[in-house]
Amino acid sequence: MRLQPQIIVAHDRSELAETAANIFTRTAKDCVMQTNFITVAISGGSTPRDMHKLLGQEPYRSEIPWNKTHIFWVDERCVSVDDPASNFGLAKKDFLERIPIPLEQIHPMPGERAPEEGAKDYQEEMQKVFQTKKEEDFPIFDLIFLGMGKDGHTASLFPGAKFSHAPGRWVIAVKGGDPNVYRITLTYEVLNRARRVYFLVTGKEKAPTVKTVLETMDARLPTQKIQPVKGELIWLLDKEAASWLSKEMIRDAS
Repeated sequence: MRLQPQIIVAHDRSELAETAANIFTRTAKDCVMQTNFITVAISGGSTPRDMHKLLGQEPYRSEIPWNKTHIFWVDERCVSVDDPASNFGLAKKDFLERIPIPLEQIHPMPGERAPEEGAKDYQEEMQKVFQTKKEEDFPIFDLIFLGMGKDGHTASLFPGAKFSHAPGRWVIAVKGGDPNVYRITLTYEVLNRARRVYFLVTGKEKAPTVKTVLETMDARLPTQKIQPVKGELIWLLDKEAASWLSKEMIRDAS
């Protein structure tokens, strides 16, 4: 049985970014109060970048407990950090260089390594931070932000990809997307163990896919396979992205 997600609709991209930044702030404060730290995995793409830019500004820069925050990536293209396609490179410019976070708590995927080596190295990095005891244990992120492509992919898990399912693997190497390059990505097994998963989606060009993902049971797109085992699943959309949805499925971001 598929998990019924919560759907929140913002008026526009600006309101969506502000709502997401507030969610980041509130969740970070709650987690630090409960466990003394927070683990977050972020995505690339234009919609998450709107939130990232806010995080490097006030009031978020001062309100978020950055000294207790560990930042990971959902996926990364196998390119150099200074390549315009690098998720980490863009995040550095957008907010990482502007926030008071210890460098050792920023965990970029090694995009400049060979894909399989990079995936292996990143899993080892995660094992150190999450301090998993047994091989069958998986990391549990406090918060994950995902995007969605027009084809229904999320992270770098593409429709028809051969290696999207990888039991026991936390991080895998894949090839595809635009640009069609090798990538490193977290697996469904990791994404679905998070405590809170937020999809950030904007634009009328994605409205048909949003409707398919949320209202069609048998489409079997990668995005539909994000079904947290115990966590919350929330879709944060702007009005354009939500424009094809049934009215009873949505509510205002306020």
